[in-house]
Amino acid sequence: MADLILFNKPFQVLCQFTDEQPAGQKPRATLADWIRIPGIYPAGRLDYDSEGLLLLTSDGALQHRIASPSLKMPKTYWVQVEGDISASAIRELSAGVTLKDGRTRPAQARKIAEPELWPRVPPVRRRDTVPTSWLELVITEGRNRQVRRMTAAVGFPTLRLVRYRIGDWSLEGLGPGKHRKISINLPATMQTDKRPSRARHAKAKVPRRTRRS
Repeated sequence: MADLILFNKPFQVLCQFTDEQPAGQKPRATLADWIRIPGIYPAGRLDYDSEGLLLLTSDGALQHRIASPSLKMPKTYWVQVEGDISASAIRELSAGVTLKDGRTRPAQARKIAEPELWPRVPPVRRRDTVPTSWLELVITEGRNRQVRRMTAAVGFPTLRLVRYRIGDWSLEGLGPGKHRKISINLPATMQTDKRPSRARHAKAKVPRRTRRS
């Protein structure tokens, strides 16, 4: 058995427990401001300016299972983009797009109605003359700022990014800044005493599934 922490990371919170800002600069919010459980570390990461599901554990085997690119665990994002995203852009995202670090794997992409989410603080900038739209994107990679780069590559910059699901775990029933602990049965081949990597990863409505458009 291994414990897994599901955390709904708010906007502009670092995906680590300490801030490495140079002295004299304004400190940023970290996981330590929200979670007081010793000995746990993020399994993967989520950008400072992204929101949503982050998984943490003290079990190294479980951390590897979640974060390893080779295991291709799917991650589902709800993405608000600038402009009314086109069917051709959805097809491009689904097939994979070419970024500076290579072509992405094929993804699952579809346009969705605006999901019921908590208000972001600060709110997303709006321009009266430019519409926005939402898509659901499922990827099996974890490149740096990948979703933002993918939508920009097809002509629709990301305005808001919320990770809703990782593998079998989702934000369902979990408000922003909240966390809950669950227990996971690991396969016998994965039950080790390996500690998780310490690498750099050192209040509102509850989200619900959006209906299909």
